Amino acid sequence: MASFVTEVLASSGKLEKEDLSGKISKMSRKVEEIKVEVCDMINKRYSDFLSCLQASEDLMVQVDTVSKEMDALKNCIETEVLQNVHVAVAEFTKLKQQLERNTVVITTFLFHLKILDMAVIENYEAKNSVESLKSWKTSELPLLSALSSELTVQRENLIYHLGEEWKRLVVWKLPSSRGTFFQLTYAVNEKAFLKVELRLSSTSKDGEPKPPPLVCCVLQALSIQGDLQHKLKLFSQILLKNMLKPLVMYASLSVRVTEQPEEGTVLALQCLEERHGERSTPFQVYSKLLLVLQSLHSDLLDVSIRDKKLSTLLGEMIWEELSQCIIHECLLYSIPSDSSLLEQYSTVIKETEEFEEALKQMEYLRRDSTDLLKYARDVNSHFASKKCRDVIVAARKLMTSKMHNTVKITPDSKLRIPKLPNPPSSEGKRKQESRKDEVIMENSKQLSALSLQLPACRISESVQQLMELALNTLCEAVGSSTQSALQLFFTVRNIFQLFYDVVPTYHKENLLKFPHLAAIQHNNCMYLAHHLLTLGHHFRNHLPQPLNEGVATFVDMVPGFRKLGAQCFLAQLNVQRAELLERLSTAHNFCNLDDEDNYIAASKAVRQVIHQLKQLGTVWQDVLPVSIYCKAMGNLLNTAIAEIITKIMMLEDISSEDGEHLHTLCQSIIDEGPLVFIPLAEEQKNRKYQEEVPLYVKKWGTFKELVVVLRANLQEIVDRWANGKGLLAAEFSSLEVKSLIRALFQNTERRAVALSKIK
Repeated sequence: MASFVTEVLASSGKLEKEDLSGKISKMSRKVEEIKVEVCDMINKRYSDFLSCLQASEDLMVQVDTVSKEMDALKNCIETEVLQNVHVAVAEFTKLKQQLERNTVVITTFLFHLKILDMAVIENYEAKNSVESLKSWKTSELPLLSALSSELTVQRENLIYHLGEEWKRLVVWKLPSSRGTFFQLTYAVNEKAFLKVELRLSSTSKDGEPKPPPLVCCVLQALSIQGDLQHKLKLFSQILLKNMLKPLVMYASLSVRVTEQPEEGTVLALQCLEERHGERSTPFQVYSKLLLVLQSLHSDLLDVSIRDKKLSTLLGEMIWEELSQCIIHECLLYSIPSDSSLLEQYSTVIKETEEFEEALKQMEYLRRDSTDLLKYARDVNSHFASKKCRDVIVAARKLMTSKMHNTVKITPDSKLRIPKLPNPPSSEGKRKQESRKDEVIMENSKQLSALSLQLPACRISESVQQLMELALNTLCEAVGSSTQSALQLFFTVRNIFQLFYDVVPTYHKENLLKFPHLAAIQHNNCMYLAHHLLTLGHHFRNHLPQPLNEGVATFVDMVPGFRKLGAQCFLAQLNVQRAELLERLSTAHNFCNLDDEDNYIAASKAVRQVIHQLKQLGTVWQDVLPVSIYCKAMGNLLNTAIAEIITKIMMLEDISSEDGEHLHTLCQSIIDEGPLVFIPLAEEQKNRKYQEEVPLYVKKWGTFKELVVVLRANLQEIVDRWANGKGLLAAEFSSLEVKSLIRALFQNTERRAVALSKIK
C-alpha cells in the first residue's frame, strides 16, 4: 500500500493539468481511504495487544494453580522437591518482570506509531518520531525499520520535487552554457550581458497576494529541509555577477521588466545606446538597482522564514559586495574635481539616503548607516584624496613626457598666481603686531633690481606645466578644510619629490646621450629651485593652521634641486671631456710630425676637437644661461688645450719641421677656439664673450705662450722670460721653459747661455 506522501507527491506533477476543485475532491476521498486503512491497522495492532494481555492473565491463573499444587506436594515431599520449587519461583519472577517490560514497550510504541501516522505529511516531525522510536534499543521490530526506510525515500523524493519547483520558479538565461561562474569571467563588456534574463514564474491570479501561496509553501519547505540557504546563496552570486554589478559598471545597460500572463515576471538587460567610457550617475545606478530589487521583493522574496524575511537573507549575502561595487565604480567617479562643485554634491548624498531607505522598507537592509552612505557623506575627504591622486597622475605623465619641447624663460617671467582671498582678520592683526616689533634698519646699499631673477634660458614645456599644476593645487588648498588643505599641500611637495626621483631615472640614458637634454634638465632643476624659494611664501598666510604658522614651505627642497641639476650637467660635461681626450689620443702624442701619417692623424684629432666644441656650442646656444654656457664651453676647451700642452711638454726632441707643424696646429686652435663661444642666437652679441675667452679658459694664456715659443728663437724666449718677470714666466716654470729649449734647439753654446738665463 502506497503511503499518503507517496501518493501526494506522485500527483504533484499533474496539478497544472487538473481542475483545482476536482483535485481537492479526489484528495479528500483519498484521505478518507487512508484514514480507514490506518484505523484498521491500529485496531489490528490493538487486538494483538489485547491478545497478549489475555495470555498473560491465563499465565497468572496457571501460576496460582501451580502454587496450590506445590503447597499440597510440599506437605508430602517437602525435603525432596524444595530445590525444584526455588527454581520454579525464580523462573516465575523472571517471566513476570519480562511481561511488565513488554507492556511498557508496547504502550510507548503504540503512542509513537499514532503520532507518526498523523504526521506523515510533515516530514520533519515524522523524522523526530522515528528517531524517538529508535532510542528504544530493546525494540528491534521490522515495522520500525520499514518506517525508517520509507521516511528516507519520501524525504529524498520531497527534496527532489522541491528543487524542481525552485527551478521552475527561478529561471536564468545567461550568455554562456559553460556554467554560472564562467559566465562572468568571459563577459568582459556590456554586449556580453545583453543576453542575461531572469524569469520569475510565480504567477498569481487576480486578487491573490504576491508572492502566491504556492511560492511561499515551496520556500518554507526548502527552509525546513535545510536547502534554502544553499539555493539562495547560489542565486545571489548569479544575480550579483550577471545583473546587479553590470548595471553599476556600464552606463549603457538598463533593465526591462515585463509581466507575462503565462510566464510570470521577466527581467532582461538591454543596451539603450553606446556610451563607451562614460560612467552612470548615482541616481541612474540607484534607479536601475531598485527596479530589479523591487521586482524580486514583490514576486519572490517577500516571504517570512522563521521570523526573518527572505529579502533580508538575500541582502546579507549581496550588500557588502554590491555597496563596494557602487563605491568604486560609481561614487568614486562622481566626486567633483573642482572645489566649487562640492556644494552640489549634497544632491548625491540625498539620493544615497533615499536609496538606502527604500532598501530598508523592503527589508534588504536593517542597519541605519552603511559604508555606502558614509562614503557619500565624507565627500570633502574623498575630494581631497581624488584631487591628490589626479594631481600625482598628471604630474607623473608630465615627468615622463618628452623633454625637448621647450619654452623661453626671461628675467621678467613670473608665476601666474591667481588673486587669493585676503587672509583672516586675526592673521592680519598678527602681521601688524609683528611689524611693530620689527627694527627698521637703514642701509645705503640696496639690492640690485636683478636680484632673485632667473637668467634667460630654456626649460621644458612640461616643467612649466608642472609648476602651473602645483600652483592650481595650492589654490585649491586655500579655503579648504584643514584636513583637505594638508592633503593638497603635501601632495604638491610630493610632486616635486616625485620629479626629483622619477626624471633622473626615467630619462637617465637620454640625459647622458644627448647634451641638449642634459642642459634642459639643468635648467629645469634650477627653475624649480628658483620658484621653490618663494612658493610657500605666496600661499602661507592664506592657508589654515598649522600651514600658516611656518609649515607651508618648500625652501628645504631647494638645495636638492640645485644639486640634482648640477650633477646632471656635470655628468654630461664628463662625457664630453672623455670624448675630447679620446679624440686627442689618436694624435700619436704630437711627436714626429715630419712624418706625413703622424701629421695627418694629429691634424685630424685637432679638427675633430674643434668640430665637437662647435657642435656643443650650437646645441647649447640659447638654451643654457650665458654664464653657465661660457663656463661649460671654457671648461671643455681648457681640457683640450691642457691635454695638448701636456703632450707637447713631454716631447724631448722637436725638430724645426715638427715645431712648425705644432705651431700650425696650435694656431688653428687659437684662431677657432673663441668661435665656439656663441651663447646667443644674435651673432653680433656673441663677440663680447669671444673676447673674454681668457676668463673662462684657465690655460688659454699658457697655450698662447707655448705657441709663441714653438716659433721663437733663443733670444726671443729669453726676452719673454725677462728674468722671471715676463709673460712666459707667468705661465711656465723655469724647469718647463728649459725643457722646451732643450727639445727645440740643439746643444750649442748659445743654448747653454740661454738656459743659464732661465732661473
